[in-house]
Amino acid sequence: MSRQADPTPLEVIIVDDEEPARRLLREYLNELGSVRIVAECANGFEAVRAVQEHDPDVLLLDIQMPKLDGFEVLELIEREVAVVFVTAFDEHALRAFEVHAVDYLLKPFSAERLAQALERAQARVAEGSPPAPQELADDARPERGPLERLLVRDGAEVHVIPAEDVDYIEADDDAVVIHAAGRRHRKLQRLAELEDRLDPERFVRVHRSYLLNVDRLRKLELYAKDSRLAILADGARIPVSRAGYARLRERM
Repeated sequence: MSRQADPTPLEVIIVDDEEPARRLLREYLNELGSVRIVAECANGFEAVRAVQEHDPDVLLLDIQMPKLDGFEVLELIEREVAVVFVTAFDEHALRAFEVHAVDYLLKPFSAERLAQALERAQARVAEGSPPAPQELADDARPERGPLERLLVRDGAEVHVIPAEDVDYIEADDDAVVIHAAGRRHRKLQRLAELEDRLDPERFVRVHRSYLLNVDRLRKLELYAKDSRLAILADGARIPVSRAGYARLRERM
């Protein structure tokens, strides 16, 4: 990228938990033309807030970070942004390229390599074709075991909910409402997608609109022919379909 390449600066957010890595990126970016750093973030929580506040063109995103990793950051971003993964670990590289990630920088990298990545990012921004962050997170995330926690963004705030604390989850159009510890958290995600990522030994689809943590079940009551009500430890009552009852019996 040259200083005369584009009069409109490419707005970039740097996300890395290591200060020397952020400093190096800042130095490289300052040498390039048509780039403006709008925020630097030392962890995933800061990154989610910064994207919400600045709506950048490009996210230079480390993968391995404490608190929230790079994939979890993408899961919480609800707007399109070109993503360049920046990391010392190359295990995700091939997967990231397979799924339309803008680019992937393996530490240590040169200023020239960063410039190439930004040129690709700039092209994606111009085309208006960066992938949806949630889609990118789902596709690039390495295969792992069941979710141990659920992440919900509420404005600039992020709630981290241990899976074991969830009572039940209900569908709400194109979102879900997570009921945990007496609170409700709405998340833009379909119930079927969340069901696929939770522990099937703990969470059972008892109804087309409800996913139940079986540890919270206290008793079942017959409600009508082929339907029942699940009574939870806190007194909540949720419907159980015939198919849901059959699934529950398999777990009990």
